[in-house]
Amino acid sequence: QQRQAATAAKKSLRANLHEPTLPTLAMDIGSVPSQDEDAAAATPREATLGRHLARRLAEVGARDVFAVPGDFNLTLLDELEAEQPSGGGVRLVGCCNELNAAYAADGYARARAGGVGACVVTFTVGALSAINAVAGAFSENLPVVCISGGPNSNDYGSNRILHHTIGLPDFSQELRCFQNVTCYQAVVNNLEDAHEQIDTAISTALKESKPVYISICCDLPSIPHPTFGHHPVPFFLSPRLSNQMSLEAAVEAAAAFLNKSVKPVLIGGAKMRVAKARKAFVELADACGYPFAVMPSAKGLVPEHHPRFIEGHHCPAGSSRDWEWACIWVCSDEGLPACTCYPAQEEHGCVRDP
Repeated sequence: QQRQAATAAKKSLRANLHEPTLPTLAMDIGSVPSQDEDAAAATPREATLGRHLARRLAEVGARDVFAVPGDFNLTLLDELEAEQPSGGGVRLVGCCNELNAAYAADGYARARAGGVGACVVTFTVGALSAINAVAGAFSENLPVVCISGGPNSNDYGSNRILHHTIGLPDFSQELRCFQNVTCYQAVVNNLEDAHEQIDTAISTALKESKPVYISICCDLPSIPHPTFGHHPVPFFLSPRLSNQMSLEAAVEAAAAFLNKSVKPVLIGGAKMRVAKARKAFVELADACGYPFAVMPSAKGLVPEHHPRFIEGHHCPAGSSRDWEWACIWVCSDEGLPACTCYPAQEEHGCVRDP
């Protein structure tokens, strides 16, 4: 009877105890993630170098990437195309040649205020074809990301002579050329620091408003890596701060200089794009009642239908009556100091005030 009672008690205890279900366990630390958590995380197929690059470019506004296929960038182009714009990726725009692609990226950066242009070319023959447009973007202070498909990561140090080269086992010729026309160069030949190099290159292009160069080995774009998460840390650029005392002193000096004039004319330059000062330039002209013009390099940065806009001009003064009777020209461009012009009967005298 005692044995029967003990057996019955065991059965009763077992009946009242329930095994915890999987959802309950999933709430514990170190447990299997829930279905929602698993959906939010990047799958291995999405966490590739190429798709990470696509998401990073889209994040800074380069949602259209201009490309020319070549055997060193085919895998990269497949990965970029796989990350569609609807999913936070980019749209590939095919071009006839690399120079066209780089100039298209140049125009894309110009057309979008504060935007970034991007192009993808192939190793050496494609990159050297695009370099003229990249050099132009450098002189015009445009953030263009030039991405080149590079040799296989296993070829570095192998002393092999590859096609698309100049017949030497040296893969740095392309890099050395771009060092003169870009503000940052990244050669991605391993996955461990690829995300860091890509992020540094793009953020440098934004901060300096200059082109950057990224070379990516042709065997890496489709390989998953934990650092290529679907939700990377957002870009953050620390703002440039002015010295308040210096700024106030400059404003007072400029106001005193302008108050002594009779009929000033404001001249805008191409650096207004870099400083994002196009709107402020027009507001200054409206507030002061000054006519304004732009240098040829800044054409299109301010509205030419504005009632205070006058024909763009080079210094010294020309035949326009607005220029003829201007007592000073205030030039808003780096490397172009304020121009003080004094009208004369025979000719105009021009004095540059630093």
